[in-house]
Amino acid sequence: MNQILTNIELSDRLYYEFAKIVYDGAGISLGDAKRELVRSRLLERLQALNLFSFEHYHHLITRCDPEGEELANMLDAISTNKTDFFRESRHFLFLAETVMPVLIDKYKRAGARRIRFWSAGCSSGEEPYTMAMVLRDALDESRRWDARILATDISTAMLRTAAEGRYEESKVKPVPSRMRLANLTRETTLEGVFYRVRPELKRMVVFRKLNLTSEKHPFSGRFDVVFCRNVMIYFDRPTQQELVNKFYQYTRPGGYLFIGQSENLNALRTPFRFVKPTIYLRP
Repeated sequence: MNQILTNIELSDRLYYEFAKIVYDGAGISLGDAKRELVRSRLLERLQALNLFSFEHYHHLITRCDPEGEELANMLDAISTNKTDFFRESRHFLFLAETVMPVLIDKYKRAGARRIRFWSAGCSSGEEPYTMAMVLRDALDESRRWDARILATDISTAMLRTAAEGRYEESKVKPVPSRMRLANLTRETTLEGVFYRVRPELKRMVVFRKLNLTSEKHPFSGRFDVVFCRNVMIYFDRPTQQELVNKFYQYTRPGGYLFIGQSENLNALRTPFRFVKPTIYLRP
C-alpha cells in the first residue's frame, strides 16, 4: 500500500460518521474496538480510487454516489466474510442424521416434494454448497425432489465468487472425499489445483443479494431450514430481535434455525424452541 496512505489518520468524527453509514446501510454495529479494522479496510478503498484522505472518501460516499455503487463497495470491504466448507461440522451432522430423515418421511407421507433451505449471510458460497451436498446425499433421486437453497448476502463481491463456484484446493479439504468426488470437479492449472462445483449441485442453489435488515424480504414462501451463522454478532440487540422475528416468520412449523457457535437467543424474546446449543426449532 502507498506509504502516504498508511499514515493517514481517521478522526473520531469521521469514524462515527462511517459507523453510522454502515449501521444504516447494513445494520452492522461498529464499536470503538473496530476502529483500526475500519481504518485498514477503508484505506484499501482509498487506494483503489486514488484518493488521499478519509474526508474525500466521505464526500464521495455521501454526495457523489447517487446509485450507491461505492457504498456497496464500502459495505463489502467492512463486512467480515469468514466461511468454510462444513464449518461447525456438527450442524451438518445434525442436519443429515436428525433433520433430513424426519423431513423426508413427512413429505413422503404428505405426497409433497418441495424442500427449501435458506443460507442467510452465505458469503463466498461454501455454506450453501455444503447444505446442498447434505441434501443431495440424503434424497432419493428417483423421487425427483424439488429441493432448492436460497443463498443471500449483502456483498456483491462475495456473491460473484459464490456463483462462480470455483475454490482453491486448500478450501475443499474439509469436504469428505466421497462428497468431493460426487459434487466437485478437480482442475489443474498454472495457478495451482482448483475444484469447481458440479452443475447438478450448482443448480440446487440460487444466489441473491439481500440486506437482512431490510424492512421487507423479497420472498413469500417458508423454509424448512434456515442457517444464519456468525452474522447476528455484528448487530445490536434490537436488530437481532427483528431478525429472529423474521426468521420465525419465514420458517415452516417443524423447521430449524441454525446460528453460530458464538451466538445464542437467550436475551431475545422468541417462540423458537431450544433444541441444543445453536440449534432451534419452530414448533
